[in-house]
Amino acid sequence: MMRVELKHSLRRKIDNMSLKDWISVESTRRQVIVEGQVVPDYKRCVQCGLCSYHCPIGIDIRHYAWTGTPIKDSRCLTCGECVARCPRGVLRFEKTKMFTY
Repeated sequence: MMRVELKHSLRRKIDNMSLKDWISVESTRRQVIVEGQVVPDYKRCVQCGLCSYHCPIGIDIRHYAWTGTPIKDSRCLTCGECVARCPRGVLRFEKTKMFTY
């Protein structure tokens, strides 16, 4: 029930956004997708596996979290499901310098 209420409040917030705000949010999202990667804090990980379970591509995020290495899998969409689902806040987005010249 709480999730439904949250979804409705988020929908109201989106409906009330101005075009300028919406463009700002969309450009930020694009920037995260292009320039970001998911980075774990291995010291906080308890190996629950929720991150891997919720990955739509099926990447073993838990292995990356266990070893403390950034997720550099070419299949990663940087959708943020693993980051959002982690109960301990182990995963975060971090800007990379992968595409800079």
